[in-house]
Amino acid sequence: MRLFTAIHPPADAIEHLTARMAGLRIGAASATGTNVRLADLAWAHLTLAFLGDVDPGRVAEVRHALRLATDDERGNAAEGTPGGPPVLRLGGGGRFGRGRSTVLWVDVRGDVPRLTTLAGAIRAGLAAVGVPCDDKPFRPHLTIARPGDRIPPADVEADRTALDDYLGPPWPAHELVLMQSRPDARPRYHRLAAWPL
Repeated sequence: MRLFTAIHPPADAIEHLTARMAGLRIGAASATGTNVRLADLAWAHLTLAFLGDVDPGRVAEVRHALRLATDDERGNAAEGTPGGPPVLRLGGGGRFGRGRSTVLWVDVRGDVPRLTTLAGAIRAGLAAVGVPCDDKPFRPHLTIARPGDRIPPADVEADRTALDDYLGPPWPAHELVLMQSRPDARPRYHRLAAWPL
């Protein structure tokens, strides 16, 4: 099973971002038939840990590690910060890769330190039960397109720059979700479990 942990922005945050994307060059290119591989925002998510392929027999261990990480996050938040879930918002943007591997994304603002702490707790919990996950430095973001080299690099850069002043509405991150990615199936993602934040 191909697994990852995620936080899903609410519909109003996605609607706000969708309206902004329509004015970008990737939006115009998509409207004229260029496959810039716009993200399906119905499944938009912030990935906190990508586990990759996990033996189905180990999912109970993964769930246990995630429950402990979210329990710790709620406990730490109660001790050191105002109560309630982390408040986030989408804003700004960036690009990963070049050429065929170009990805355009929107940044995350708000209670990012709490999100970073939670991502660290998730990764530590998974390591403690012997389930590996991606060890890249945590960079919270929401992928909006994978244009690759299907539009000129100058257009991708113009969109990245156009996102500099973007700031979506704030929203509380109410839950962490364990998701299964099924690249060849519809729907592509399947929600396995969730824990409150």
